[in-house]
Amino acid sequence: MQTTETLSDGLKREYQVVLAAAELAQKLDAQLAEIKDKVRINGFRPGKVPVGHLKRLYGKSIMGDVVQQAIGEAQDKILSENKLRLAGQPRLDFPEDQAEMEKVLEATGDLAFKLAFEVLPNFEVGSFEDVELERLVAEIPEEDVEKQLKDLAERSRSYTAREEGAAASSGDKLKIDFVGRIGDEAFEGGTAEGVDLVLGSGSFIPGFEAQLEGAKAGDERKVTVTFPENYQAAHLAGKEATFDVKVQSVSAPDELALDDDFAKKYAFENLEKLREAVKARIQADYDRASGEKLKRALLDALDKRYSFELPPDMVEREFSAIWEQALGEQAASGKTFEDEGTTEEAQRAEYRRIAERRVRLGLVVAEVGEKAGVKVADDEVTRAIVERARQFPGQEKVLWDYYQKNPQALAEIRAPIYEQKVVDHIVSQAKVADKAVSKDELFKVEEEKTA
Repeated sequence: MQTTETLSDGLKREYQVVLAAAELAQKLDAQLAEIKDKVRINGFRPGKVPVGHLKRLYGKSIMGDVVQQAIGEAQDKILSENKLRLAGQPRLDFPEDQAEMEKVLEATGDLAFKLAFEVLPNFEVGSFEDVELERLVAEIPEEDVEKQLKDLAERSRSYTAREEGAAASSGDKLKIDFVGRIGDEAFEGGTAEGVDLVLGSGSFIPGFEAQLEGAKAGDERKVTVTFPENYQAAHLAGKEATFDVKVQSVSAPDELALDDDFAKKYAFENLEKLREAVKARIQADYDRASGEKLKRALLDALDKRYSFELPPDMVEREFSAIWEQALGEQAASGKTFEDEGTTEEAQRAEYRRIAERRVRLGLVVAEVGEKAGVKVADDEVTRAIVERARQFPGQEKVLWDYYQKNPQALAEIRAPIYEQKVVDHIVSQAKVADKAVSKDELFKVEEEKTA
């Protein structure tokens, strides 16, 4: 096999590969000899089929396998001899002359093809001892713990039917039927029966609940509201709607008791133990937010730290995925670039910058992880799948089977685990100082569009 480099431009490579007909014939004969004792052909005893006959029957089919094997061997040889790492699937170019390919399949002509691909850049990872990071930490306000306890109690609060003719007030629970219309047309999702609604809970469209105060069991009311401009259903956003509402019943809230008996409903020994569990859950949210901010700060630092040529095709694939998602979200919202105060050209430039950042950071994370020997154990992946399955009660087995049968889906579970382990590895070497901040600053949503 002869391999000749025909292009070396940045991270792009191209090689001409030639496998002589004699070598093809040798590989073909070896394959035929291997199947000679296995095939069963009428008129011949096992192992006595002439090779020439086998070649006529299976020659072209086997040569297809030989060609595939030759491609793999050529690729491995080129990468190994030149110490290159693929950045994506290589592109194969075969001669367009069918007569030449026929000769190849008959092992009477040389196999010649071009192998083109992009390679990963080489760069030094270095040490992370000089990386300085801030870990944001915030104290949990006691009122937040009490609020969550009260919210927990509210969700389990019982109600008692009011006496006949009693008017509903804020805090009461109504059972209602309703039909929503825009103009004279009922709209999808705007009709329901037997819906529980606690007045003052803010669970319905703004203005809806206030118009039901004073209602009595058996009353029918017309409620007029305007959907918010940012309403999730774009076809309803900003539109006025009327609801024909019938009140089935009115119930008053029973007394809310935050005591040991209440805690025991949730299998806790007493109220203090329940309070500790609630605080621990809040702390987990704080730790998660702090970790995410620390990770973002680290990625920002790595993005500034490394500068190297990026494989163009990798960037293009990442950009295409981001752009497709952005256009999908735009279509769903019904907004244009002009509505968002920008232009398509500006957004393309911004999303390409994001794509380049993601590719660069992905390569850095992969390189650091490889040099540090970071691995993701099977049990870590299993735990992640179990956690995902908990979000879909009753569908656990379906979800489990899906991941077991789809390597790509399994890779999507493994990737963030690997990334976090690499981040933890870098953080363990960096200089990290805790910084006390407010709850609002800790949970502030970053608006900058970055990876």
